[in-house]
Amino acid sequence: MDHPDTSPAVQGQRPRSLFNNWISAIGGVVAAGALFSFSLLVWMDFTQGDKNPYLGILTYLVAPGFLIAGLGLALFGAWAQRRWQIKHAATMPDKWRINLSDRRQRRALALFGTGAVVFFILSAFGSYQTYHYAESTQFCGEVCHEAMTPEFVTYKRGAHARVDCVECHVGSGVEWFVKAKINGAHQLVAYVLDNYNRPIETPVKNLRPAQDTCEKCHWPEKFHGNIDVNQTHFLSNKANTPYHIRMLMRVNEGQPGGAPGGIHWHVSSDHKVEYYASDPKRQEIPWMRVTNLKDGTAKVFKTEEFQDEPPADRIRVMDCMDCHNRPAHVFPTANSVVEQSMAAGRLSTKLPAIKRVAVQALTLEDIKTTAEAPEKISAFLTSKYPQAPELAQTIEEVLRIYAVTIFPERKADWSVYPDNIGHKDWLGCFRCHDEKHKTPAGESVRGSDCNSCHIILSQGSAADMQLMSAQGLEFKHPDGELDDELTCSDCHTGGIQK
Repeated sequence: MDHPDTSPAVQGQRPRSLFNNWISAIGGVVAAGALFSFSLLVWMDFTQGDKNPYLGILTYLVAPGFLIAGLGLALFGAWAQRRWQIKHAATMPDKWRINLSDRRQRRALALFGTGAVVFFILSAFGSYQTYHYAESTQFCGEVCHEAMTPEFVTYKRGAHARVDCVECHVGSGVEWFVKAKINGAHQLVAYVLDNYNRPIETPVKNLRPAQDTCEKCHWPEKFHGNIDVNQTHFLSNKANTPYHIRMLMRVNEGQPGGAPGGIHWHVSSDHKVEYYASDPKRQEIPWMRVTNLKDGTAKVFKTEEFQDEPPADRIRVMDCMDCHNRPAHVFPTANSVVEQSMAAGRLSTKLPAIKRVAVQALTLEDIKTTAEAPEKISAFLTSKYPQAPELAQTIEEVLRIYAVTIFPERKADWSVYPDNIGHKDWLGCFRCHDEKHKTPAGESVRGSDCNSCHIILSQGSAADMQLMSAQGLEFKHPDGELDDELTCSDCHTGGIQK
C-alpha cells in the first residue's frame, strides 16, 4: 500500500513547488483555457472582414477576466499550501498535494487531465458560439434588452428585420463601440434597478451619423428616380367610404451627375442643410441654414418668434435620420393599421363605422396592462356590434393589432414616437416647410407647396374619383376646404383625441 510523503522535502532533494496542489492545478487549467480562448478570439478579431462590436468585449475583457481569475486561483493555492506546511506539515497528511506515487492520485490526475482537455475544447467552442450569439437580434431584443420588447416587436416586422441590431446601433470601429458599451452599462444599471424610462427614449442625441451606418447600403450616389405610391384610406363614417390617392413621390429628380432635385436634395453633395431644434425630439425647429457648397453662399431661415442665434454645439447637419427617423422601429398609428386590415379584408367594412369603432377600441384609456386588453376590448366591441356575425373575427383582429402596436406597461405607442416621413400624423416635413421660416429679406423655405415633394395623379372615392393627370391634381380633402393655417397633424393624430 502506498503512503503519501508528508514531509515538506526529502533530505538532499529540492523542496517541491508550492503550486504542486489541486487548487493551483484547477487554477492553471482555468488560466490555460482562458488563454486558449483569448488567442482564438484575437485571431478572429484580426482575420474577419466585418468587425463584430461585441468581439472586443469578449476578447479583451471577458477572456482576460477568466485568465486573471485562473492565475489568482493558482496563487491562492500556493499561498494556502505554504500556510499548511507551516502549521500542519509535521502533524497531518497533506491531502491537497499531487503525489504521483499514490495510485489513487494517479487515477484522479488522469481524469483531471481528460477533463482539462475537454475544458479547453469547450472554452474554444463556447467562445465562438458566444461571440455569434452576442451579435444576434435575439440577444439584443430578448436577453440583453428585455425592457425593449416594443422595439423588438416593431423591428421584426420592419423593413430592416434582416439587418442585425449592432449594424445600425453600433457599427464598426473602436470609438463607437466604446461609446455604445458605456451607454449600455448605464442602461444595464437602470434596468437592474428598474428605474429606466417608460417609454424608452429614442437616443437621437447620441446616434451615430447616417453616413457611417445607413449609407453602407443606401449610398447617395445611387439614382432612385421617383416612386409611384398608392394609398387606400377609409372615412370615419357609417359606410366606411374608401378614399384612394395615387401619388408620384419626387424622391430624386434630374440625371445622375446633374443638378440634384426632389426630396433627397436635402442631403445632396452640392448643399448642406443645418438646423437647430429647441426640443429633445427635434420636432420644434425655429432656425435653419442652407449653404451652397459650390459658391459658399448661405441663407438663414428663422421663425418670427426666434430671433436669437442658436448655440453652436446644438446645430445639426441634416442627414437621412432627420426624416427617416424610424427606419427599423415603426410604431404605426391606430388609424393606419385599422385601414390596412380593412383593405386586406380582415376587418369587415360591412360593420357600420368599423374604422372609428376599432380605433376607439385600441385607444381605450382604462387599459393599463396588456393582460387587461382582451377583456376590455372584447367587451367594447361586443357592446357596439352585439348581433354581428363578424364579431368574433373583428375581436380577434383588433386584439392582434393591439398586441403588436401598443404596449401599455412600457407606455409605448405611436403617440410618443414621432415619425417624420410625410406630414399626416406628425409635423414631419412641416417642421420646416411651413411658410413661417423666412430669411431677413422675407424669402420663405423653398418647396412648401404640395407638388414640391409629390404629384397627385388621382384621388377620390369610387363615386367621384378624379381621373389621372400627369401634370398633377390639386389636393382635394374629403371634408372639403380646410383652413390654410391648419396642418394635417392638427386633426390627424392617428387615433388619439387631442
